[in-house]
Amino acid sequence: MRINKKSYYPWLLVAMLCVVGCLNYLDRMMITTMRSSIIEEIPMTDAQFGLLTSVFLWIYGIASPFAGYLADKISRSKVIIGSLFIWSLVTWLTSMASNFDELLLARALMGISEACYIPAALALIVDYHPGNTKSTATGLHIGGVYVGQSLGFIGGWIAETHSWHYAFHIFGLIGVIYAVILIFLLKDNEVSNQDVRESKVENKKVGLIEGFKILFKNKSFNMVLVIWGLAGAVTWMVNGWLPTYYKEKFNLSQTEAGIYSTVYFFTAMLLGVIFGGAMADLWAKKNRNARILLPAIGFLIGIPGVILASQADLIWVTVMGFVLFAFTRPFIDANMMPILETLIDKRFLATGYGILNLCSCVIGGVGIFAAGALRDANVQLSLIFQVAAITMVICAIALFSLVPKSSKNKL
Repeated sequence: MRINKKSYYPWLLVAMLCVVGCLNYLDRMMITTMRSSIIEEIPMTDAQFGLLTSVFLWIYGIASPFAGYLADKISRSKVIIGSLFIWSLVTWLTSMASNFDELLLARALMGISEACYIPAALALIVDYHPGNTKSTATGLHIGGVYVGQSLGFIGGWIAETHSWHYAFHIFGLIGVIYAVILIFLLKDNEVSNQDVRESKVENKKVGLIEGFKILFKNKSFNMVLVIWGLAGAVTWMVNGWLPTYYKEKFNLSQTEAGIYSTVYFFTAMLLGVIFGGAMADLWAKKNRNARILLPAIGFLIGIPGVILASQADLIWVTVMGFVLFAFTRPFIDANMMPILETLIDKRFLATGYGILNLCSCVIGGVGIFAAGALRDANVQLSLIFQVAAITMVICAIALFSLVPKSSKNKL
């Protein structure tokens, strides 16, 4: 498909991938909202039910670097379509599970198939948005992911009104149909600059291990790896324990705590990721380091919000503090792939993001576990949130260190 810079297709691509991103997170998240319906039919312990999510996360993280390499080596669009088709088929097959082992196997297969999507999708977006629209386009796509995450409750609603089998059945079928449609609409960008074309040809000669070595020899990539991992830990530390904090701090019901920790929070995140992408693109016209600087500033702005929220005795002050954090934290989500594009060998763009996914899953899991361990040791959640704030300081400093020295002198 030949396009020019003024074509509508780059934005149509973002719109199509927003739907895929929404399905990606909806399919993985809705099992958590159907817990009661599932265990009524398939008895299991809380540890077993937790394992359904843990297995998905572990396999998803481990598979991400290899999935990214596949997108770099073969075709981004084909990997996206194949990923959507397979995980949707697995979602549909999950509706037929009749025991715990079958559910566990389905979650493991979903982890492998879903891991192929995000690295390929973000790499394809920056392929079509090489100029001053890449962060906006990436931010809109991540916004679609957030929508899918927030719509996880639909699974619980369908499970209550029909059955949990029906929820998996219907969304699996929707995904399969959409994958077939994308076969005719989703294409790689063949009209790229000469360097990118040559790098794609050269990449076919480079093996997986050699690609990993090239990435890890890059000091900037290693720094980005640390930043992304710590940012993931912050997100898990705050998001994972926010409902509990509202419930205990303000003596709310489970439903009320859920509303305060999701409705306001995810709305702010959705707005923040779109704003962070658009603002970075606008600023990048005057400052080539804008996509690095804006997320760093976002962390610094979010720090007072977290500290204020963890100390306030008035619920509206706490809500405002966490909303400020939720709005500024996604600035890095909108800009991470554009940042990566400027720092690493473009032959391994999706591979690099896949490694970031692995790091985020591992460190994020450690973060939420560490928070739980501190809770068991009778450490207050307010102190845990302050640890998250300190981690954000480290992320901001690390981001500033990525700015070239010559550019720092001009700031």
